[in-house]
Amino acid sequence: MAGPTQQLSGSAVIRSLRRFRDRYFTNAGPVVEGDLTDAAAEPHPGFLDSFPVDVQFLIMTFLRPVDICNLGAASRYWRAVVRDPLLWRYFLLRDMLNWPSIDHVSMPQLEMLDVPLIDQGESLDDREEWDDKGMESTVDYMSEYLKGCPSSRQQWLPSRPAYEVVTSFLQSLVPSSEPRYAMFGPGMEQLDVSLVTRLMYAPDILPMLGTPQRQINEQMTDDEDIYRQCRRMHKQTFSQFSIGSGISYMFKNQHKFNILTLYSNNRAEREKAKVQEHSISNKLFTFEGTDDSGSPIYSPAPQVQQVCQVVDGFIYVANAEPGRGDGESEAAQIRAVLSSAQDSATRPLLVLSCVSREESEEVRTTRLQPAASRNAGRCRTPCVDMAKRLGLPQLANPWMVQDTVAESLSGLLDGVSWLLRCSRVKLYGS
Repeated sequence: MAGPTQQLSGSAVIRSLRRFRDRYFTNAGPVVEGDLTDAAAEPHPGFLDSFPVDVQFLIMTFLRPVDICNLGAASRYWRAVVRDPLLWRYFLLRDMLNWPSIDHVSMPQLEMLDVPLIDQGESLDDREEWDDKGMESTVDYMSEYLKGCPSSRQQWLPSRPAYEVVTSFLQSLVPSSEPRYAMFGPGMEQLDVSLVTRLMYAPDILPMLGTPQRQINEQMTDDEDIYRQCRRMHKQTFSQFSIGSGISYMFKNQHKFNILTLYSNNRAEREKAKVQEHSISNKLFTFEGTDDSGSPIYSPAPQVQQVCQVVDGFIYVANAEPGRGDGESEAAQIRAVLSSAQDSATRPLLVLSCVSREESEEVRTTRLQPAASRNAGRCRTPCVDMAKRLGLPQLANPWMVQDTVAESLSGLLDGVSWLLRCSRVKLYGS
């Protein structure tokens, strides 16, 4: 993980758990002390309790989050063990880099990982110090893990109020319009495999319904039809950059949606840049200088602003291949696009964290290695790092980062499903 985040070894967690058990448990069984044990109510140690602490920890590393939580219901000892902040901090640092998606609700508070919880020589039984520092109430690694882990995310999130369920049902009875999304980003142009081209030739994943005659036919600027305006500006600005006319797709035979592609340059310049392996300027934006903190400021081209005002959301295709991407510029351009939209805070942003091809078998085998070796051999930027790089936690908009592979379109449907739900499209079976 990028940044000064402190790493945590499994041996530190084992030492903490061992000191805790040595303090509250002896070979003869439970010891009555404080609120942790009760000789009259607490049974003798079970089969799992008799294992060495390092074996117990090894077993927990193979369990699902829900299984670890269930283990905490076995006894007061296990309840205390599975609440150990060091344990969940270890799981969070180990696993979050492999999560295939993250959004504005499940994103961990990464600044918590930069705060030293306790010294690695201390242990679970030093909770009085945490109470004095207020750490136990502000650093809940267990909650952060459970809300972010894909396997437990849905169970951890609060259920919708009854009135929202009724509202959703009533909305499903009313035919909805075709949502329109503007797609842009360096991942559309820099990857060896074109995501847009693959979308057009993948009827088994997203059937293409053709180029509609009227892309934008509901909103008007003064008395002029927006669709004709977009077509005219496409002709006028083709020498600078390319605004695609838009393509309609069908999601799981349920609902149509439209993608309008925004390229930074025309096709000839993009192809030339690829052959000569040099970067080209992004003509979708104008550089306006820097703010007080030194961050760049961009403004979208007038034609792009007009497109942003009439779409229902945005798809940003990020280049997730290692060593690619300019975080500050990308974040500034995303903010510029969102600020151009009407009611911008309500427009969802889907970030497709994209690589060209699936990882090789050699890289897959590294997933069985220790965390340090596994992360060193990664072939893509993790979702949590991508969200941080693009400054997404600072946005007021709903957002999601989804791992995507251009060649196979792996992960794409999950991202589109989230985007349609954010547009209040009722998807049956979800």
